Order: sequence, then structure tokens, then C-alpha cells
Amino acid sequence: MPAHPPFDLRAWLDTAHRLNDVRTLHGAHWDKEIGAAGTVNYQRPAPPALLFDDIVGYRPGLRVLTSSTSNARLLGMTLRLGTDMTDRSLVQALRSRPGQWAADAHRYPVREVSDGPVLQNVRSAPEASLLDLPVPRWHEGDGGRYAGTGCAVFTTDPETGQLNAGAYRMQVHHGGRTATVNMEAGKHGAAHVRKWFAREGRAPLTATLGSDPLLLIASGTEVPGTVSELEYVGAVLGEPVDVIPGDLTGLPVPATAEICVEGWLYPDKRELEGPFGEWTGYYSGGQTEVLAMDIERMYFRDDPILLGAPPGKPPHDYSYMRSVMKSAMIHDALVGTGLPGLEAVWAHESGGGRQLIAVAVHQQYPGHARQAGHLAAHLPAAAYMNKFVVVVDADVDPRSLDEVVWAMCTRTDPAQDIETLRQTWGSRVDPLKEAGAPPFNTRAVIDACRPWSRLDSFPPVAEADRGLLDEMLRRWPKELGGAR
Repeated sequence: MPAHPPFDLRAWLDTAHRLNDVRTLHGAHWDKEIGAAGTVNYQRPAPPALLFDDIVGYRPGLRVLTSSTSNARLLGMTLRLGTDMTDRSLVQALRSRPGQWAADAHRYPVREVSDGPVLQNVRSAPEASLLDLPVPRWHEGDGGRYAGTGCAVFTTDPETGQLNAGAYRMQVHHGGRTATVNMEAGKHGAAHVRKWFAREGRAPLTATLGSDPLLLIASGTEVPGTVSELEYVGAVLGEPVDVIPGDLTGLPVPATAEICVEGWLYPDKRELEGPFGEWTGYYSGGQTEVLAMDIERMYFRDDPILLGAPPGKPPHDYSYMRSVMKSAMIHDALVGTGLPGLEAVWAHESGGGRQLIAVAVHQQYPGHARQAGHLAAHLPAAAYMNKFVVVVDADVDPRSLDEVVWAMCTRTDPAQDIETLRQTWGSRVDPLKEAGAPPFNTRAVIDACRPWSRLDSFPPVAEADRGLLDEMLRRWPKELGGAR
């Protein structure tokens, strides 16, 4: 088994190559072709990582990486859990891990250093331009080129110094010398920016545009607001992350990052952003004025690699990663509420890892299933853009959409077992949201469990025992398609 890579994208790539889980494509165009090739790749079972080189209009060596966490092996490697993972073993390995990493994060404060590979090249405005890199236009309907999809945007709370990293998309403007930073109003980074504006009239910011995908995972999932994502990464690694204070802002520049930019946001500095192919599968965010940063400093390695993680109609670049991580985080959060009898949780890719959550329970008392559903509908780890929570019995695999829908069709009475909740936490990218309306949504809790009053008399399922099915797979793995 290849060793876990250090916190460095190039070491990560070396390990992925040894796993035969990287494909290199030569000659793609930055305009739509990189994104389209990725879309084709995401449709494959267990898609490998894609590395693009010899990109049209750019010299060889300026590369773009996509699909970095699109299968169980790559995601297990990135989370330092192993390189021989299946979907099932990865979910099992992750149980309780996100909560433990968050609890341990304070033990791994960042380690400030004075040098690192990211300082191999430093450019200042006006020479700093993101379009010196092969920044893609990912989707045909995008309003421009997006350097920040697989990014981590660093902000701080000016009162407490608490650091946050968020995966906020960044569109290139003015020949690469400006980039918009699209932060949802409810996100931690946006709250930090508002505080800085009120206090000093501007907000400092750094952003990595290429790094070990572990940082993207931490930045793109709901790490608790009191926990620094860099310290969270340190807890996953078991050692602190090396950072270099930015020349202008003092905010962190990860020492092994491929590319990092630095500057300030101002309340009146905005650019028209979008449209962009969203994780919902639509160009639903429209076009609006968004806070923009002039690139004051640009740090990058020789032959830098831009990390891409474009969303789109699921499955997309990070939908598998988000499904796995959200499932583990929601599972931990439900356990933390004291809910008994929890078997498993899965946040389905078809809902972008947010909009469709299946929860399996061992029913122990009347109302148990509804309790599990309502808790899952509003937990902080699950509340944003959640639309459907389906609660199933423990004999149903929540990871299987076929099994979940089967349970709904055979154990749900629509008149009795579907409850709707109104004015819950939605998003401006919801294609159902009308222009100018607040970003509320409505969600349903669906009880797809056998009725409590009929647990003993409900018809038995016409299926072989799961242990026997697993034994058949162990005896004939090649003929029957491998491990479950």
C-alpha cells in the first residue's frame, strides 16, 4: 500500500499515480473542453483524477487537475484513511472521525515558516495576473473563467482572530488582475468580511488556488465555526500545517500551495459575476454584483497546478466527496443529540450531498422515525439547502437510492407519513427561488419505515439474508462484481 502523502499536491499526485488512479490528457482547450472532459469522466464508475497538460494557448507544464476526490480510493487517500477503500469501508472508517478531527484541531496550530515552494515566484500588481495560468471556462453557459473552484479562501474574525477557510468560487476579471469572491451571506467568511468592513472599511484575504485536496475538503464542508480549517487539516494529518504570513495582510499562505493570491475586499469594489453552472445542476444563481479583490500579490510554484473542482449537474467534481463527508458529519451530529438506534446516514449525490438525506434507524419507540427525520432536517451539519429527509428501517441501505425509493413506495402512506417544513434555510442558487425573494426553502420529512403498530405483522422482505449475500460476493468477487 502506498504511504500517505505529505501535505503537498505533488506528493498527492505521486501517490495517485502509483495507485494508477490518474489519467493525463494533452491538448485540451481551457475554454469548455477541460470542463466537458471532466463531465464525461464523472459519469464513469469510480472516476480517476484527470490531469490536463499542454493546454491550448499555454506552455507545457502549466496544468489543471480535476476529479481529485471522485472515488473511494482517492478520497480515502486524501483523508489519510488508506488507499484500498470501497464505498462501504470508507463510510465505516469515517464514522466519528470528522467530530474527532474537529475536537482535536486545537492541538495542531499552524506552524509559521519563512520559506516554502509557494515562494518560488512572487508577483505584485499590476504584473500579477491569473490569466498567466490556464484558468478554464468550465461550462458553456458560464459568464467567464473561474480560477477558484478547488480553492480555499482565508478570512479572519477581526475581534477574535478566528481563521476561516471557505471554498468560495472566484471569477477572473480585468485580464486576470481582479477576481470576484462569491460568499453566501450565511457563511463564516461573509460574516468576517462584514465585521472588517464595519471596523476598518476593508477586509484582508488570501486564497489558495491549488493545494492538497484535503484543504478543499475542509474548506467545502461545514467545519464548526470555532475551528480553524487549517487546524482541522492538521488533525487529519497528525501534524501542523506550515504557513507563511502574507506580505500584505499577514493571513496564511500555505507553504506547499501551488498558487496563492492576496489582497483586500472593499464594500464598494464589486464586479458583475456569473452566471455559473451550480452544484444544483442549473445556471440558477444568475448574474449579480459580487465583492471583488484586486490581486495585490500572487505567489506560485514553478510549473504550478491549478486545482479545479467545478460543480454542475450531479455527479460532478466534488459530489462524491461531499456525499461521503456530509454523511459522516450528519451521522456524528445525530449521535451527539443522543438519538438511539442510528444505523447509517447517506447524503445522496443526486441532491448534491445536501438536498436528499437518507437516515436508517432501528425503531425503538413510537415516533422514533419522525424524531430522527426532524433532527436531521435542522442539524447545522445538514440544514443548508436540505429539501428531503427520508427515514428508513435498518434493513434498508440508505446509500442505495433504489432501496430508499423502494422503502418509500412500500412503507410510506403519503397522507400520513410526509410532513413539510416551511421557511427553512435555502440558497440563492436554488432554481426554484424567484428573483428578489428571500432564500427560504421548504423541506419534507418522509417516514419510510414500517408502521410502528405493525412491526410484528408487516410482511417480511423477499430477499436473502444480507450475510449470505456478502458471503456470495466473497466467494465469487470477480463474477458477481466485487465487495458490497
